[in-house]
Order: sequence, then C-alpha cells, then structure tokens
Amino acid sequence: MPGRRSHFSLRSAREVKRGNVSSGSAAQSSPESPSNVLKSAGSEYRALFKRNKRTWEGTLVHHLVFVCAILSILTTVAILLSLVIQSWGFFSQVPVWEFLGEARWSPILKPRSYGVLPLVAGTMLVTFLGAAVAIPVGLAAATYLSEYAHDKVRRVIKPILEVLAGIPTVVYGYFALTFVTPQLQRIFPDMLVFNALSAGLVMGIMILPMVSSLSEDAMLAVPNSLRQAAYALGATRFEVSTKIVIPAALSGIMAAFIIGLSRAIGETMLVTIAAGATPKLTINPLESIQTMTAYIVQLSLGETPHGSLEFNTIFAVGLLLFLMTLVMNVMGYAIVRRWGLKYE
Repeated sequence: MPGRRSHFSLRSAREVKRGNVSSGSAAQSSPESPSNVLKSAGSEYRALFKRNKRTWEGTLVHHLVFVCAILSILTTVAILLSLVIQSWGFFSQVPVWEFLGEARWSPILKPRSYGVLPLVAGTMLVTFLGAAVAIPVGLAAATYLSEYAHDKVRRVIKPILEVLAGIPTVVYGYFALTFVTPQLQRIFPDMLVFNALSAGLVMGIMILPMVSSLSEDAMLAVPNSLRQAAYALGATRFEVSTKIVIPAALSGIMAAFIIGLSRAIGETMLVTIAAGATPKLTINPLESIQTMTAYIVQLSLGETPHGSLEFNTIFAVGLLLFLMTLVMNVMGYAIVRRWGLKYE
C-alpha cells in the first residue's frame, strides 16, 4: 500500500504541475492579458487617428473651397459696385436714354455727344465676324476630334489648339495688322489699314480653341451606347455624328458658342491694334471702327483729368460691357440647365 500511495501522490503532483503550467499559458494568451489590451488599444488609437485625420483634412478642404467661392463672388460684387459708383457721376449729367439711344460718340471733341451705339456696333461687328469663323470651324474640329480622329492624331491636334489659346492677344493684333490686312487688301483694294474684317477674322482664330474644346467635351459626354445603337441600325459615321451626337450635345455646344462670343466681346488688345479708333455706326467690315474695350484703353492712356465727365465715360462704357458679358454668360448657363440632357 505504501508503494501505491506514493505512486498516486507522484501522479497527482504531475497533474497539478501540468495544470498550473497550462493555466499559466492560458493566462498569458488570454484576451484580457495586459499585453493584448495594450496592443488592441494601440491599434484602435491608430485607426481613430487615421479617421480623425481624414475628417480633419476633408473639413479643411471644404472650408478652403468655400472661402475661395466666397472670394470670387465678393470680387465680382466689388467690381460691379465700383463700376456703378464711378458711373454715377456720368449718369447724373447724361441721361441713360441719351447714352443708349444716340448714334454719335464724341465725348472729347466738340460738339460733344455721348451716344454709345457706335461703340456697341463696332464691338458686335467684330464679334459676329469672329463667330462666323470660330463657330463652324470649331464645331467641325470638335466633331473630327470626337468622332473621327484616332487617339494618336488627337494627341497631336489637341496640344496645337491649346497652344493657340495660349498666344498673347497682342501677338494676334499685330498678326492681323501686318499679315492679314495686306492679304485682304489684295482682294479689297478699298480696305483701310485699320478695319473690322481683319480684326474679326483673327478674333475667330483666337476663340477657336475655346469653342472647339468645349464642344468636344460636350460630345464626349454623350454615352457610347447611343453611337453603338445607331451603328447597329446601319447608320454611317457621318449620320451618327450629325443626327445622334450633335443633337444630343446641343446644349453644351450652344453654351460653348456663347462663352466664346462673350470672350470675343471682352477682347481688348487685338481690336485696339487692328480695328482702329474711329467710333462709327457702320456694318461695313472694310472700314475702321472702335470697340468698347478699345475706347476704354484709349481714354485711360490719355491725359483726361480724373473725375471729369469725359473720364467717367470709361466707367459707363465698362458697366455696359460688364452687363453684356454677364447676360451672355447667364444665357449659356441657362441653356445648359434648361436643355442639357442627363444620361445614366
């Protein structure tokens, strides 16, 4: 019996020892152990820090964008208020109906007259001549790049159009004066050196990249499924371009035209150099004219006393020019909102 007791005691001791070891290892590997708690807390802290960082960055970007938008609005309002305040000195002496209705503009030389129609007519004449070039050529270029051109060809033509958009307008002005005008005088011998035709043609070349780029973006927004459906019905590429893509993108194309025209209305250096400085109510493109922007430049660089009625005319003309471009931009935005097609 003593031998059996000792054997039992030895086995019990071994089991107790084994139990202690296993319980100790279980305690070490238990989720409630201090090391695991620290690791879990560290990972949760890092995840929380990343989430807070993303939230903080998103909030910062949101506020920066909001501030930039407010600054742009305030800048526009400040420009408008400045023009209105400065123009008040002019309209307090010259009635609005005389300013908008008279057909003679001579604020410096006697007999003085303050009818802005010659400046508006010159601006519109150059703008429409530029539109006659930019709209058909720009639409054709956009259609080719969107529907016909290979990717390699598009990668070559697109940068060329962007380079045209980056050329300074003073270069366009001297190009119209020294190259385009002599070539046109061979066709029209009676054409003056400073004329509306050369300025309008080069104006069309200048706004061509804007018209073509915006029109192409509108065409690329048309879903490819419409093209594939037309091809499945046996339509040619020309029919798809003219009867499917262009009608579907018409609102964006019209907005591109209007934005290009508003850009032409506000152009300064080109028309100042090439079109002349003769305010004349005419629709003859072979004659010299003066645009609204050219008049502002001419009088600003002169010796007209600040605060005089003659000097305040530039603010009245600038206010009218601002309102004209604003109306055209609003028209472009309204066309996109009203007739723009949304595809899902």
